[in-house]
Amino acid sequence: MSILFGIITGISLGLTGGGGAVFAVPMLVYGLGIPTRQAVLISLVSVGTTALLGFLQKWRRGEAELRTGLLFAAAGILGAPLGSWVAHQIPDPLLMLLFALLMAVIATVMWRKSSRSSGQAAVCIPLDHAVTAADYRLDGPRCQRDACGNLILTSRCARLLLLTGVLAGILSGMFGVGGGFIIVPALMVFSSMSMSRAVGTSLMVISLVSASGVISQLSAGQHLQWQTAALFVAGGLPGLSAGQTAARYLSASTLQKVFAVAILLVAMFVLAKNAAW
Repeated sequence: MSILFGIITGISLGLTGGGGAVFAVPMLVYGLGIPTRQAVLISLVSVGTTALLGFLQKWRRGEAELRTGLLFAAAGILGAPLGSWVAHQIPDPLLMLLFALLMAVIATVMWRKSSRSSGQAAVCIPLDHAVTAADYRLDGPRCQRDACGNLILTSRCARLLLLTGVLAGILSGMFGVGGGFIIVPALMVFSSMSMSRAVGTSLMVISLVSASGVISQLSAGQHLQWQTAALFVAGGLPGLSAGQTAARYLSASTLQKVFAVAILLVAMFVLAKNAAW
């Protein structure tokens, strides 16, 4: 069952670059009977490892931006220990209830994103060759790009990316999710990045932030079931490859709606399981 659940997680990561990883903790808790905190740690290990390999594949194809991703990841690494600390102050049933609410938010974000025109989120705003960055309006609500498509890292742009990265890190440390459901749309909206490059960059961020979360959990004395984590990763790798292959042929809008409904159904299940707390 661990391998099967790993395959499901890997497919979701390959398809969307994040969001689907929220299935990991409920599958571990209710499918394998693993305590919540151990499930969070296993999720971080498996999701982080799978995301790292997915990023390397994307990077080789030129579908990831290292500088933008590293900025996001640096902020996320700062947030992950805080999320881990908060999780250890909360009883398991309450943690799962909060996780279910997070899943509902993720489902809503994915549904709304699928209803928008992808072109609106991914269009770059390049600098004209005849002007310089100083002449361009750099104080807008999002980051800008030059004529070559390179990100112009202004203070406003850096703040947007850092704040989103910290939030992704906190959620990663608390719930064992990668934060890709925040990272992908944020990259597309704030940095005018294409969906494909946003997914690749998100996978890099997820791998680094997850590593920070793992270190934080282990430092707090949390025990890791290495065998379960290894089986989860073993299933996640072929699932990731299958997901990335399928993503080239599927409509992003339809895919996101299907995932949104699936995540919402799992959230309802988790709420029902913990409603008596």
